[in-house]
Amino acid sequence: MIPVAAHRKQSMAGIKALTFVMFMMFAMTTDSVGIIIPEIIKTFRLSMTAAGMFQYATMAGIALAGFFLGHIADTFGRKPTIVLGLVLFCVASYLFAAGNSFVYFSILLALSGVGIGVFKAGALALIGDLAKSTTEHTSLMNTVEGFFGVGSIIGPAILARLLAKGASWKDLYILAGTICVALILIALQAQYPHSTKASQESMDLRHTVAAMKNRYALAFSLGAFLYVATEAAVYVWMPTLLAGYKGSAAALAAYSISIFFILRAAGRFIGARLLERFYWTKVLALFSGVILICFIGTVIGGPGSALYLLPASGLFMSVIYPSINSKGISCFPKSEHGAVAGVILFFTCLSAVVGPLAMGAVSDAMGDAKYGFVLATGFAALLFVGLLLNWMFDPTRELLSRLDKTEYSQPVDLRYS
Repeated sequence: MIPVAAHRKQSMAGIKALTFVMFMMFAMTTDSVGIIIPEIIKTFRLSMTAAGMFQYATMAGIALAGFFLGHIADTFGRKPTIVLGLVLFCVASYLFAAGNSFVYFSILLALSGVGIGVFKAGALALIGDLAKSTTEHTSLMNTVEGFFGVGSIIGPAILARLLAKGASWKDLYILAGTICVALILIALQAQYPHSTKASQESMDLRHTVAAMKNRYALAFSLGAFLYVATEAAVYVWMPTLLAGYKGSAAALAAYSISIFFILRAAGRFIGARLLERFYWTKVLALFSGVILICFIGTVIGGPGSALYLLPASGLFMSVIYPSINSKGISCFPKSEHGAVAGVILFFTCLSAVVGPLAMGAVSDAMGDAKYGFVLATGFAALLFVGLLLNWMFDPTRELLSRLDKTEYSQPVDLRYS
């Protein structure tokens, strides 16, 4: 018979593994958009701005769900929230097989985005329940996002194979929906650790609004906004920027997105260990500086330089978003993690809509995708300045240290639900 302690340890490991796979599954679709958009442009004869709806609709759904529904992870618990998000995403994925119009697809993408947003609010709050310190919270967040990065590799690879065989890009969503069914069944049977629920007076949208007014939530949300605008420039518009490249390394252009996602995923797994050894503010400032250099090189050197610099930037982007997300959430009591995760998620996805939309509009107006990357370089510069100031002044050091003692000093609550 397995001892109780060993059984609980196995259960905790199982919950972590299940969460990792869930993040990986979602990334299979969301990070394949850069390959889907050129297909949509050809099929429906759309401009870059209009075709970007495949990015905008999903991210708008996630953003709205994060803001309006993020608090339900605190109100009703992590497990019900996670399962609800999975069900919504699954339904939307299967419905892709039932229609064939751009408007219909856009509606389904928005619905799938709502499912992802609900899931992420619960899953990001769950990470706080599993962590034993704010440092471990950041490390675990990087590992989770590392698996998200693996999905970002698998999804485009599967999609490229489907398209090469003459199949439809919609088949990727059918596959994701099937995987989601299996995850729902496993999640329903899994034992999740007990979480501290929000107080009665904060069990509604006012809880989220209050979190949004907090200076730490706003600061980290702004950081997430600038980072995502920079990252989305690569995975949404890099294929379009390189589409007309005819140089000696043209064969490499076909794999540029995959290389970017591989380096980003590898960097997150490495970053989970790196941030246990080096202070996070320094790492983020230095890495954001290298990202800025990559974008400046792209603007100056054009597609020939972008072919190498933009995929390489993925290695340095790797740790930034998980760390910003983790530290922002860690600035609050665990009973508020769902609402705060929703706030940061709102700004994350707002940026994933506004950033590519603005880039597409600038590119359309100027007649070349390279002008959109001039705008993206501005986002990268602002991110670097913000993280440099964060390194210099470190405004959250005392707060995180205090919460380590009050929120993370107790053992993880192993009463299961």
